[in-house]
Amino acid sequence: MKKIMIPVCFASFLAFGTACNSNKGGENTTDSTTTTSTTGSTTMTDTGTNTTANAATADTSMANDSKFVLDAASGGLMEVELGKIAATNAASAKVKEFGRMMVTDHSKANTQLKAVAAKKNITIPATPAEEQQKHIDDLKTKKGADFDKAYVDMMVDDHKEDISKFEDESKNGKDADVKAFASKTLPVLNKHLSSIQSIQQGMKK
Repeated sequence: MKKIMIPVCFASFLAFGTACNSNKGGENTTDSTTTTSTTGSTTMTDTGTNTTANAATADTSMANDSKFVLDAASGGLMEVELGKIAATNAASAKVKEFGRMMVTDHSKANTQLKAVAAKKNITIPATPAEEQQKHIDDLKTKKGADFDKAYVDMMVDDHKEDISKFEDESKNGKDADVKAFASKTLPVLNKHLSSIQSIQQGMKK
């Protein structure tokens, strides 16, 4: 009887060891699968975050370009209206001439800007914004030398501000068409500033 029992016990021990090894292999497989799944999930989350950030940046850039277009359009409308007023209310022949130049040059720029805005589905208002309209209403009430001084001083400040905005858009704008418009218009604005500063200096003598 003892000779028969020993082999049976030994066989049972081998079977138990084999089963344990099999379970350990299963545990390793599960750990590996879990790790792979977790890594994959992390990668997908990172990619989603980057995509969202890029989309937000693109939206901000387009918003900046759109704001530039709207501001430039409103400013252009004001320049035309004030130029018309200068042609009638100014006392100085040079100021009258400058006003006529504003009507011609800014009417042309406004037409070009409308074409760009149409391509971008940006609706440009037909009238100047509230701030620009206040300048128009204020200068309408002035005539002669009083008008000349107020108009010339305003044109100097306004063109300095415009040039700064157009330079920024030409360098940092994201939309190629809007950037091109800004770059193309800059020399005209610089010419205007030089002309009105010359008139301003002449008035101080």
